[in-house]
Amino acid sequence: MEDTRTFLEVKEYPDTEVQKNQVLTLEEWQEKWVSRKIGFHQEQGHQFADLGHSVVGVEISELGIREFFTEQNLSYSEEPMMEIPGAKVFKSSSGNISLYCCNLFDLPRANIGKFDRIWDRGALVAVNPGDRACYADIMLSLTRKGFQYLLAVLSYDPTKHAGPPFYVPDAEVKKLFGSKCNIHCLEKVDVFEERHKSWGIDYIVEKLYLCTGK
Repeated sequence: MEDTRTFLEVKEYPDTEVQKNQVLTLEEWQEKWVSRKIGFHQEQGHQFADLGHSVVGVEISELGIREFFTEQNLSYSEEPMMEIPGAKVFKSSSGNISLYCCNLFDLPRANIGKFDRIWDRGALVAVNPGDRACYADIMLSLTRKGFQYLLAVLSYDPTKHAGPPFYVPDAEVKKLFGSKCNIHCLEKVDVFEERHKSWGIDYIVEKLYLCTGK
């Protein structure tokens, strides 16, 4: 992997399996929205749709999806996904935003198309470590030829914080995406905030990778 722009030297921990048995259930993720334990949620959204793109997202929390449309002052419709019992798709009235409320691992049962770009922020780092390989396979199966996959992961001392978000080392990114992708680390940025002290850590770095098809 080639570093095209590096801001920080980041220590890699040799025990990459220290969090391998950590599991968070779907119900626990939904409870995070109810109890407002959503430090991963950004107040300002990324302006992909505003730039004219059609945007598709996947979220397990219906509350989180409804709040998105409310925060962005967007009217929307909802309908059931026949392929996945209990799942729904929420669509903006403009038609360029579709948010699927379902378990991401059920998504292959629905035909949602292929994509030119994927923005993976707060996703891979939230997936239970034991499910990462399946997750990566699903995400890559959704890409078109010539795709660009932006992936944001976090680096910190995993012996001090059990996650989520989970620690994802360089070797794991290469293992998950390297067989099908060229991988470039675009930047490494210190994102440590006061709230992270409660995790028992004293640093946290966000790494941004660009994955493109081989």
